[in-house]
Amino acid sequence: MPTPDARERILGTATRLFDRHGVHAVGLQRIIDECGCGKNLLYMCFASKDDLVVAYLRRCATRWDALLDGAKAAADIPERQLVELVRAAGVRATEPGARGCALRATLAEFPEWRHPAHRVAVEYLVRARAQLRDLAAETSAADPERLAARVLLIIDGLYANGPIFGDDAAKAAVAFAQDVVEAETSAEPAKGR
Repeated sequence: MPTPDARERILGTATRLFDRHGVHAVGLQRIIDECGCGKNLLYMCFASKDDLVVAYLRRCATRWDALLDGAKAAADIPERQLVELVRAAGVRATEPGARGCALRATLAEFPEWRHPAHRVAVEYLVRARAQLRDLAAETSAADPERLAARVLLIIDGLYANGPIFGDDAAKAAVAFAQDVVEAETSAEPAKGR
């Protein structure tokens, strides 16, 4: 029988390996070897690699929730919270060994829309956008949907460029977010938007 921490131990090992190498590059045998568990134990905790990948993605989604909660706690008004969220994403995207957003990367690895990993990644991105839209709706933005979409695009760019350009990408993203939030929440909207 598996110990109560067996599932967590296996998921922790898989998370570390998937984060570092990607999902397709890591086989179950490598997880078994590095975790020090048997194949039977792994399959008692996770019926298939797909089940393990879905659990990994759900864990990754909690990282976003923590980032969002931290941004809300770090700033006093929604406009600053949006910028703080970009700042926090920049810290995460430029950490040593960062490979961007695990959910976005996994979405690219599993383009088939029926695959459970693809569905979980899409659910996460839709939920993240809705959370940004809710936060943007608390600002004075005339079009909270547009503000949320623009902030999400900045964060997407950070996850793509942060691992390559480091602090320069993070600083540029924060400055861009400040400009976007200011422009979207100004009293008089600019023409052509």
